[in-house]
Amino acid sequence: MSDARLSETPLPRPGALIPPWPGSMVPVTGGEVFVRHTPWRGPLTAEGVHAGPVDDAPRERALYVHGLGGASTNWTDLAALLAVRFDGWALDLPGFGESAPPPSYSIHRHVQAVVDVLEWVVARPGPGQGAPVHLVGNSLGGLVSVWVAARRPDLVATLTLISAAMPVYRVPAAFDRAIALVMLPGVPALAERRLAGATPEQRVRGLLQMCFGDPRRVPRERVEEAVAEMRRRDEQPWAGQALTRSLRGLMTSYLRVGRANAWRMARSVKVPSLVVWGDRDKLVDPALAPRLAAVLPDSRLQVQEGIGHLAMLEAPEPTARAVLALAEDAAAPAAVPAAQA
Repeated sequence: MSDARLSETPLPRPGALIPPWPGSMVPVTGGEVFVRHTPWRGPLTAEGVHAGPVDDAPRERALYVHGLGGASTNWTDLAALLAVRFDGWALDLPGFGESAPPPSYSIHRHVQAVVDVLEWVVARPGPGQGAPVHLVGNSLGGLVSVWVAARRPDLVATLTLISAAMPVYRVPAAFDRAIALVMLPGVPALAERRLAGATPEQRVRGLLQMCFGDPRRVPRERVEEAVAEMRRRDEQPWAGQALTRSLRGLMTSYLRVGRANAWRMARSVKVPSLVVWGDRDKLVDPALAPRLAAVLPDSRLQVQEGIGHLAMLEAPEPTARAVLALAEDAAAPAAVPAAQA
């Protein structure tokens, strides 16, 4: 484990907020999921604009996996920054965003969906076809990404975990009592009704307080987008079910032992990895950050001061620079031993 290096690659200057990237449905086992595409734009010129196609400019592929209750829109800003190097795709996990619900909300079902989308991304024609993909996951998506990288290393070039929801056996105080009890029969339905009783504005304000180190950093336009998205989700009959039952599947996965335990999975990850955490994360204990980085065989660690659970939303530029440095180092030729130089 080492401290994360930050890339010095020029990145787009902050400007007007961009809308969510467009997308389409992609078939997966048992149904289909919605996947947004952030196209590669190439490196920046000295004037700070994208140069477009340039000889030998790196052009790789990345897949972004959101967390519990999130959606592909969580990656809008980070994916835009990383477009200097990556063609990026972000999926809505089954039951979230624009994706229809799966037959079950087990971790295995989410893992299979990510594997299916990765295979689809790898097979797409164009630059990068056939090459493994840079996998970036947050929270539940981070846990899912650990499983994917361990089971299908042929599909993964590097692994970035942002506040990954690794198994813990003490429920964080930030969780509501109704959510913490989802393992009990009948309680998921109670929690779904309770969530439905709050307005979209109330739920978004609660999520901001819970997920951000400093909610004041969130631009007003992004808050309005979140409220609009919450209203759209309220029109889906499965929206509350997706949240509570995915949480139940997450907590059930914590009870797995042996080779199916996520910590053992992490030890078997072979690809270069990056662990990103905010020191004000209220949902997943920041103390897990160095533990996870130490377990991953080839890892680096970035702890961001004053940041909460969603570093890609709250601090997209330092997060992007750490992800780019990981990709740059993974692509660099192996150093020649001094005896052979």
